[in-house]
Amino acid sequence: MAAESKTSVPPDKLALYHAVLKAAGVEAKANFGAAYTAVNGNMYSMVSKHGVMGLRLPKAELEAFFAKFKTTLYRADPKWPPNKEMAAIPDALLKDTKKLAPFVKASHAYALSLRPKPTKKKD
Repeated sequence: MAAESKTSVPPDKLALYHAVLKAAGVEAKANFGAAYTAVNGNMYSMVSKHGVMGLRLPKAELEAFFAKFKTTLYRADPKWPPNKEMAAIPDALLKDTKKLAPFVKASHAYALSLRPKPTKKKD
């Protein structure tokens, strides 16, 4: 795992997030007080300073995830609009690394299928 970056995420939620990422074989990043994962510029998971994890899934899988785990769209902050491609991970599921890790892997695969975001080139 990369060097720890400072976040505002509650330590217990950050530890659970890192555990599930490790089980899924992916590495977290940190920015703006949150921890997240991204590939090719596309974010696919994050845990907010409020301790809520979000996971990006394709539309069909997202709907099935909502039904299976009785959850809704993810909001990084309760005042912000929901992210239309991310599910909020219930606390009980966040604690179940073995059950959640395959969904993180699927989210990573989905992010890899997306068009890479352009990078800013330095002159």
